Amino acid sequence: MYTLPRIIVALDFDCMKSALAFVDQLSPLQCRLKVGSELFTRGGPELVRRLVDLKFSVFLDLKFYDIPNTVAQACLAAADLGVWMVNVHALGGAAMMSAAKNALQSYGANAPVLIAVTALTSYNEKEWQGLGFKQNLNQSVVQLAQLTQQAGLDGVVCSAQEAAVLRAEFGPSFCLVTPGIRLAGNMHDDQQRVATPEEALAAGSDYLVMGRSITRSPEPEAVLMRLNSVF
Repeated sequence: MYTLPRIIVALDFDCMKSALAFVDQLSPLQCRLKVGSELFTRGGPELVRRLVDLKFSVFLDLKFYDIPNTVAQACLAAADLGVWMVNVHALGGAAMMSAAKNALQSYGANAPVLIAVTALTSYNEKEWQGLGFKQNLNQSVVQLAQLTQQAGLDGVVCSAQEAAVLRAEFGPSFCLVTPGIRLAGNMHDDQQRVATPEEALAAGSDYLVMGRSITRSPEPEAVLMRLNSVF
């Protein structure tokens, strides 16, 4: 269900000024932008509005996880900011996810894409089992994705390692957003389940979340143009 551009640049900056200075180097025709917890805590709704005003499609990555009504109201607040995509935690359960989906119905075709986080790409198998899950990591991701689809959401966040299984299971209309994307030779940093852009696309990912491979490049727009030329 993807539409171009397919790259979502993670704005992992520690202040609004630095984030906006970086964004000045980019074009909304080449990428979308992700605002996560750190930057949103520092820049707040004002930052999101400024990015939207610059014509960027914004993924508000706050992973809402609370009682159903609270999450529903948070999703409405995100929609009011004009974001393109927002996410919740699938571990919040079916009632919570359904409440979020229902809350956005009033926006009709202008509703943000609503996806759910399955398992963070910072988890490995040992850490996942340490949380007390009986199923292995891949099995758990599939089960959480099933719950997400049943609740009516548009898709999930998953690693490239699970993307092929999820694409086969849920078909082409289920949106797969894959973080942990690194250019070949880049360090993994704090991510465990990583992939190159080519690997993630081959596995069936719709959108690729890329941070340091782009934000630390001296020519980020050139990196984006090179990547987009093969999509």
